[in-house]
Amino acid sequence: MNPLAYLGEQLDSFRQAGTYQRLRELQSACEPVCRVDGREVINLASNNYLGLANHPKLVEAAIQATRRYGVGSGAVRTISGTMTLHLELERRIAAFKQTEACVVFQSGFTANSGTVSAILTAEDHIISDELNHASIIDGCRLSRAKIHVFPHRDVAAAEEKLAALANEPGRKLLISDGVFSMDGDIAPLPELAALAERYGAIMMVDDAHASGVLGRNGRGTVDHFNLHGKVHIQVGTLSKAIGALGGYVCGSRDLIEFLYHRGRPFLFSTSHPPAVAATCLAAFDLLEQEPERIEALWENTRYFKKALNDAGFRTGESETPITPILVGEAAVAHEFSRQLFEEGLFATGIGFPTVPKGKARIRTIVTATHTREQLDRALDILTRVARRMRILTPVATA
Repeated sequence: MNPLAYLGEQLDSFRQAGTYQRLRELQSACEPVCRVDGREVINLASNNYLGLANHPKLVEAAIQATRRYGVGSGAVRTISGTMTLHLELERRIAAFKQTEACVVFQSGFTANSGTVSAILTAEDHIISDELNHASIIDGCRLSRAKIHVFPHRDVAAAEEKLAALANEPGRKLLISDGVFSMDGDIAPLPELAALAERYGAIMMVDDAHASGVLGRNGRGTVDHFNLHGKVHIQVGTLSKAIGALGGYVCGSRDLIEFLYHRGRPFLFSTSHPPAVAATCLAAFDLLEQEPERIEALWENTRYFKKALNDAGFRTGESETPITPILVGEAAVAHEFSRQLFEEGLFATGIGFPTVPKGKARIRTIVTATHTREQLDRALDILTRVARRMRILTPVATA
């Protein structure tokens, strides 16, 4: 008897529903056109917003750090794994984000989950946007705090939650994504920060998809809205626009020192390889030196989004380079993605449980390094396949 047989049965149900997915194999650098599963395809599936994942300066920084420091630190940060490069990177990020201090985690996911679970207890309360990232949701659960979810971007509903808790014991944490990863819309951060101040709550924002995209030189939503000093905890990522790997938390010196002592992913995971830390330092240099990369990202975003809307695609409330193409059912989204790939376009279908049932989509992300010709080819493939599948109305023939 196989006690894990039920997993195979679940996988069979995914296949029957048309939602089973296998991993595609990236066989080249992450570029606007890359090799996946033996095909050359236009890549609209990555988070490589600024095209830094294979930038020569980042590659050279990684090589030099490896030659000098080796391939690994050999320990967790609190034992012997804190290297010069780790501290230099944290000082650099704190200065960039205009905060007192910063701590780097092994991923953006652990930055969120490790921070929320560390700073709260079962006596506390979390007021959370319903579409917050899974890492926030897991952190909330791990904290054992009482969770109060408000409808997406609904400031009035968030205030109702806070007002109802005003006389309840325990700390209150108001938390939101800065840019929402599946819809591409931006949180109403000024209004949320004002609520946090009014009700004495901790204000936390996950800026994973705003880092390198919004604000001066990509400083994120706090800078975009000029809210420095109003947001107590800023989480960011080194895995998307920065082009490498990791996450970070910025805030007061006391917050960061506390996470050194109680952030479980920080305490129990080996620190980043020197090459990764050096790569990230080089990326922050480029953010300061080449703001035209962010300008190119937004030019491509505006062009692509307008063309999608002109063609009749539904792109929801997207305000950023994350542009969903809404199709409804998960099986349709996955089949759409498969046919796009066959035509030379890599764009991933996303359905439940990543997004709510009935709101499946193809998630597209343009980058600063896509050419206009590549975007036009992508638009042509999207339109042809969508008409063939009757996602868009087919063009009438004479």
